[in-house]
Amino acid sequence: MFRWLVIFFIFVHSLYAVGSSEILKRAEILVKSSKHGDQFRAYNDYKNVYLQSILLEDTKLKIEALHGIVKSGNNLHVDVSDYNNELLKLNSTKQQEEEVKKYKPKLDSKKKNLIKLNSLSRLTSVNMKDNTIVLVFDQPLDLNQVHYFTIHDKTYKYVFDIQNSVLNTFKRLKKENIKRIVLAQFNSNTIRLVLEKTEKMDITHVIKDGALVITFSFKNSKVQESRLKKVTKEVKTPKRVDRNKIIVIDAGHGGKDPGAIGYKNAKEKVVVLKIAQNLKTILQSRGYTVKMTREKDKFIELMARTEYANKKNADIFISIHANAVEKKDAQKVLGIESYFLSPSRSNRAEKVAAKENSADMSLMNVYGKQSFLNVLNHHKIIASNKLAIDLQRGILGTLNKSYSNVQDGGVREGPFWILVGAQMPAVLVEVGFISHPEEAARLINQKYQKKFALGMADGIERYFINN
Repeated sequence: MFRWLVIFFIFVHSLYAVGSSEILKRAEILVKSSKHGDQFRAYNDYKNVYLQSILLEDTKLKIEALHGIVKSGNNLHVDVSDYNNELLKLNSTKQQEEEVKKYKPKLDSKKKNLIKLNSLSRLTSVNMKDNTIVLVFDQPLDLNQVHYFTIHDKTYKYVFDIQNSVLNTFKRLKKENIKRIVLAQFNSNTIRLVLEKTEKMDITHVIKDGALVITFSFKNSKVQESRLKKVTKEVKTPKRVDRNKIIVIDAGHGGKDPGAIGYKNAKEKVVVLKIAQNLKTILQSRGYTVKMTREKDKFIELMARTEYANKKNADIFISIHANAVEKKDAQKVLGIESYFLSPSRSNRAEKVAAKENSADMSLMNVYGKQSFLNVLNHHKIIASNKLAIDLQRGILGTLNKSYSNVQDGGVREGPFWILVGAQMPAVLVEVGFISHPEEAARLINQKYQKKFALGMADGIERYFINN
């Protein structure tokens, strides 16, 4: 096994030396695109180059890759704070600052629409009059720096992320008929403005004289809300969707491996099997072909689960688990999380992965596993990321209609051994913390299990529609 690893990495090393510049050129083109899919591809390309830089021990390449990860990640609204922190550390010494200067793009003075990656715009004033908000910066703002998106849960949230900018002043904003207006430093190089309202608004934004001008109105909000509900309903129960798909559902743990033991002795292996069975029933009723890695309380080796999915030529693989923490923290930690395979970038992901990987009995050490994770499954990272996002949206969208205090733990990347080797998009869903009293009580409830499975099914359908 280890001899094979050495040969494998020598081969990968030789490929990386040749291909990194081509990948960066492609990523630089994709990241300028307004298409969501192109941004995902750019994000994946930059991450691949980052892994190459680690293997090649190339600091300059690593800095360039990290800049791209932060930029494309912010475009996708993915948490890239760990990557950004690493970039800041690399830029902290004089020697590394010189490295940055070597590759820093020379901006053409005639092309004012390009963003200066290392020059932060400072917000100098915020003004609101009638239905208009004006954000003025110490240097002309570029429209490419502004990323606007909406979130609709129980309220409507209109979010503006202004990249490569920092707060130099702060003004509390209030407006009649708007629930709240929040302006804050989202991360080290992004300002976030959020307008929240119980009803839908019309929002437009432009760059005028280098300032960001946002206008909003409340006209026809009820009509638009009705239309939105109609569209949402159509998306969740699509009339035209290709259901000629094979889905493999993996209920985690089983048999001699109970998984996490939670509140009032609730067992992870029992809860996840119930949700998996409900999900199978719903998906089959919609016309999908569904296979289960286990139908009963049976122990199965981790690698055998993805091998089963590969043999069945599955289109997607979903592994269902429940989370847990120590008793002293049980009252504090809860939330639903969706993970896709990638080298871990956070302590939380590492801890969750360590728990889920514990059933693996192989002799490969931690370094060996991490090395595999650094190079395997890259061709499926983008698709798995998209599947994780759609699953998370589907679950939360369904549960929030019937339950309060449903916590969104987010979509995360992690080194899950069970997902290694899957030849299709693969996601691990943590259905909640079985150690948390309220969440555990829901997880063992049959009605909640069915609702959770329904949300997963809707997320799967959304994924197939969009891809």
